[in-house]
Amino acid sequence: MKLVRTKEYQFGWMLIFPLLDVVFLMIFFLLLSSNFVLQPGISVNVPFSKFMLAPQVKYQIISITSGAVPAIYFRDQKTSLDGLGALLDEAKRENRSIIIKADKQTPYELVVSVTNIALEHGITSVSLAGSLPK
Repeated sequence: MKLVRTKEYQFGWMLIFPLLDVVFLMIFFLLLSSNFVLQPGISVNVPFSKFMLAPQVKYQIISITSGAVPAIYFRDQKTSLDGLGALLDEAKRENRSIIIKADKQTPYELVVSVTNIALEHGITSVSLAGSLPK
């Protein structure tokens, strides 16, 4: 006796599951192998230093670029020395330390001025960024 199904099943949609597994694995490996940007923001060429402090946990970066007219960036926004104070008051309320990333060619006077402004506005921890020699 031959049995006949009364309802036909379509198993073609089951082929999608292995395809989805492969796609998710490829996305996973792509994310693992890509280069992550550790410090987004303004790119400056910091001077070399043989010494390094312990990593800061909660910090914000002030970037100072060199050039004919040096530019100051805080939270990826261009600011002036006068406008930096108000922004630092907000950073003080968040209880964050400040790291100053100044380009090699930045005038030392400007770096000291930014450091003094940060200290005058109550920032307790101000550090200068450097890079280790290769």
